[in-house]
This record gives sequence, C-alpha cells and structure tokens, in this order.
Amino acid sequence: MQLNYRRQGSGMPVILVHGLFGSLDNLNGLSRALTPHFDVISVDLRNHGLSPRSGEMTYSAMAEDLLELSAQLQLDTPAMVGHSMGGKAVMMAAGLAPEQVRGLVVADMAPVAYRQARHQEVFAGLQAVMNAGCQTRKEADAVLAQHVSIAGVRQFLLKSFSNDEHTWRFNVTALHNAYTNIMGWPGLPTPFEAPVLFIKGSESDYLLPEHQSDVQAQFPQAQARVIQGAGHWLHAEKPDLFNRLVQDFLLALS
Repeated sequence: MQLNYRRQGSGMPVILVHGLFGSLDNLNGLSRALTPHFDVISVDLRNHGLSPRSGEMTYSAMAEDLLELSAQLQLDTPAMVGHSMGGKAVMMAAGLAPEQVRGLVVADMAPVAYRQARHQEVFAGLQAVMNAGCQTRKEADAVLAQHVSIAGVRQFLLKSFSNDEHTWRFNVTALHNAYTNIMGWPGLPTPFEAPVLFIKGSESDYLLPEHQSDVQAQFPQAQARVIQGAGHWLHAEKPDLFNRLVQDFLLALS
C-alpha cells in the first residue's frame, strides 16, 4: 500500500507516524523542529488521512506499509518516531526488519495488549456525526459534544473532518472493526537490539511500571524519559521538551 506522505529537510531519514484517528499533520511541531537536521518523512497510516483504505488493520500490515515506503523512497536505514498506535506500528516495523531500522522513538505507548477499551464514546460520536449528515466542523462539533465531553479531544478529531467531503478523513468502519487488533499486540518475532527511546507522559496510563519487563524483553537497549505534567498527548502538551528529547536522541543516532 502506497502511503500518503510529506517530505522535508535533509540528512539522516526519520519517519514520523501519528496515532489512532490522526494524520501526518499531528506531528507538525516535531517535524518543524527536526527538519533543519534530518530528512523528515511524515506519513498518513492506512485508513487515515489521504492514504488508501483497507479492511486489514493489523500492526504487521501497518509495519509493512512503512517498510515499503522506506524502500520506495530508497531511505538509508531510517529512524522511526511513533505516537500511540503509531508507536506500535514503528515497533512492529523494527521487529519485522531490524536491519532496515536505525532506531526508534516511541511516544506514550507500550508493546503490550491493552485489556480495557478506551474509545467507545469516540466511536459513538464519530458515527453520530456521520448519521447526522453534518456539513461543517461546527455542526460536527455540536453532535460530537453529545458523546465526547473533552473539548481538546473533539478539536483533535475535528482536524480530520473534511468540510468539502462532509465526512471523516479516517475510515471509521475499518477502525471500529479492527479495534481489538489496535488495542492488542502480537509481540515481536525477535527482540530489536538497536537503541529505542520511550517517552512517557507522567499523567498517562499507557506506559506503566508493570510494562517494563515487556519493554526490556522486546527492546533490550530501551531507555525511558518521563515528561512531567503531560498526558497521552505529550507532544502537544509539552512540545518544547518533547521535541528536544526526540532531537537529542536522533542526533546521537546519526
């Protein structure tokens, strides 16, 4: 599958990967910070943004998409940065083809299966917007607010509402059908031995102390940093510190 992407800068190649319900624009702040130093490739994952749609939404499929894009662009052993679901996608890419990945930054995600469903209200709101035939983001926000109370979450989701097409730019049906896969984790075929930086938001429960054994088993060279006062959206909540941690790690790889 040929992913939609945006490429900027020069130097060591770095692939940036957004999370669930996102798009390549979600990591724009990080992209701007990295572009003076690196060849930055921001992508839309399958079923997101302007990338193709598919009924298959597994981490193996997402990882293969990233590896195929790397081959298509003839990248020389890129590093990969992924947030949330994108973190799992880049972890799987490294596990499937370790010789093709220089290192990883994983933002607020663990290589584990999460037991608790976290997005029921979001899916209900997304479907309600579709059922209501909303024509504008303002109309969509009013419907979405009946299901999603946090304004910041609604603003994030509404970035992917197309005023021209009057619908979501991600494939709601495919994501809902694949939700078990998205929350799950099959494990890596073999440990990834290259450097990996895990960055956690102190207020988030996606990356916890009890996940340390799973992290170390799959990523023996892993290191971790915690951003105090940040939640799951750490790259948006504490952008200066997040960008500096990522940049320093990548500069050490280059």
